[in-house]
Amino acid sequence: MARHNEPEKKKEGDLEEKVLYINRCSKVVKGGRKFSFSALILVGDKKGTVGYGFAKANELTDAIRKGGENARKNLVKLCLEGMTLPHEVNVRWDGASIVMRPAKSGSGVIAGSQVRAILEFAGVKDVMAKSLGASNPLNLVKATFKGLKSLETKENIERMRGAE
Repeated sequence: MARHNEPEKKKEGDLEEKVLYINRCSKVVKGGRKFSFSALILVGDKKGTVGYGFAKANELTDAIRKGGENARKNLVKLCLEGMTLPHEVNVRWDGASIVMRPAKSGSGVIAGSQVRAILEFAGVKDVMAKSLGASNPLNLVKATFKGLKSLETKENIERMRGAE
């Protein structure tokens, strides 16, 4: 059972699902208020594969279900170097800016909010990350994924440059 302030986790096969953010929106109509929900869902196997999904619906459970389906469709396989990142990454998405640096073994995940959850679900054990600028959860997630997709191993970079 999850504690009060802990996001809900769900296990299916080898992928774990986590609700990162839920937004409730209300519209005033003739009969009262009509609520709709949006959900930001994270899915990962903690072995280098991670994805996110964002969905809207009139019911909270439907938004979470649709977000989970979207997350499974958008899985990304990361190239990691051991338990950390191969190199430093500076990335921007709209107003959100994120810096991620590799860390020594045993450092742990030093990051905040959504960035921490993504790195943990990706299986990264040692990393230092700092979120700069906006704190919009969706933009933070998109910026983090943009940075993780841009990771390249030393061997791949050498192969692209044609070095021997």
